[in-house]
Amino acid sequence: MSASLSSGTAEPEPVAGAGPGSELLAALLDGMDAALCAFDADGVVTHWNREATRILGWSAADAVGRRGFAGWAVRTADAEEVQGRLMAAMDGGGRQVHEFALLRKDGGRVLVRTQSAAVTGADGRPAGVYSAFGEVHTQIDLERAIALSEVLFEDASWGVVLVDVDLRPTVVNVHAARALGGGRTTLLGRPLGERVVQGVDELEGALQYVLAEGTPPAPVDLWVTLRTAEGERRRCWRSGFLRLASPLAEEPVPLGVGWLFQDVTDAKTAEQDAARLRFRGNQLHRAARAAAECEDPMEAAAAHLDFGLAGFADHALVDVLAGDRLVRVAATPAGEPGPCLQENAGAGIPVQYGEGHPALQALDRAGAVRASAGARADAESWAADRRWPADAVHALCTVLRSRGRTLGTVTFLRGTSRPAFERPDATYAESIAVRVAASVDLAQALRGGDGGG
Repeated sequence: MSASLSSGTAEPEPVAGAGPGSELLAALLDGMDAALCAFDADGVVTHWNREATRILGWSAADAVGRRGFAGWAVRTADAEEVQGRLMAAMDGGGRQVHEFALLRKDGGRVLVRTQSAAVTGADGRPAGVYSAFGEVHTQIDLERAIALSEVLFEDASWGVVLVDVDLRPTVVNVHAARALGGGRTTLLGRPLGERVVQGVDELEGALQYVLAEGTPPAPVDLWVTLRTAEGERRRCWRSGFLRLASPLAEEPVPLGVGWLFQDVTDAKTAEQDAARLRFRGNQLHRAARAAAECEDPMEAAAAHLDFGLAGFADHALVDVLAGDRLVRVAATPAGEPGPCLQENAGAGIPVQYGEGHPALQALDRAGAVRASAGARADAESWAADRRWPADAVHALCTVLRSRGRTLGTVTFLRGTSRPAFERPDATYAESIAVRVAASVDLAQALRGGDGGG
């Protein structure tokens, strides 16, 4: 502490006093964030720093040399109790915490929390007491902040990750470690790309934006694909970002970003499914209205396909049975997207589908069949072998059924920009096929049952 307290002498040494090391001691005490005062063994104030002056208004010159707080920093009625509690630290051992009201120089009262401990002399005997204190509400705010951080990193039901300016995790809570598929320590200092296979560019872009521009006004939904021991897993995280800056620097210095997120995959998937169902239902309704205005049943079939393709597939092919062979009667252009047009009008030339072709499988099963080129390097030849446009990598074939009869098949194709067909897509394809089949059936009936369309 000081020469007077550490040596056990009774001669006080104020913060600004002269002597070896006094300038350094004064600078250290005045640079503290906490208010500090010290008493010798007789209860005389020996030290009083700048933060104590800020809180109470009493300067070091006002305070140093006074015996206790009576008559100036404490009401006379409370002085004996306050002084006794402070000086009890000389005999009590360890650190003692107390709360009491002190008087400001302007007459106001301030509730403070003190931490007091004994100062021993060279002979090991108590030589005085030092007491650090601060306003109670400030202490409570600090304790709340510490408690909040502990709860966030232990018990929070959402993920919390602190990343440094290099975008590498420095602290990860239990929930985030579980979501990212790693341990709380194994994730630290590692690039996010080691866990996030897809979506890492969007995530790192958001983090860089926050470092440069500050906290965004609202959370964002980020879709990511994670690498896990069980394989890749796609999730949607509703994410909020906070820029972290040091409170000790003169200028705001970014320390990193606090990233908080919740898994909303189920909710977002349900929302997307509902929106998709609404859109597809609306398309079927619009197609029915358009088809009702067509004089030619095959034009009505094409209308059903044109409306059905929107947001669903890139190409559509309609093949009808002529005997035991399939004949192409309508298709969308193989190159640029366009309307479905009639083909081979009356020609009856069979499509050369090989054994095991998805369209033939659909006929055998009287249901939908899905196929994909997958990760094959020869996707173009995969499509050509099946008599499909070269850009097709995903296919869904289903049958055309009307009046209890199988009339043919309709094939929907997707390019590389779209995902593979899933089970709900097969249901939608069958809904379109029912309407197309009715139009094809009517066209055949009007033409005397000509299977060539």
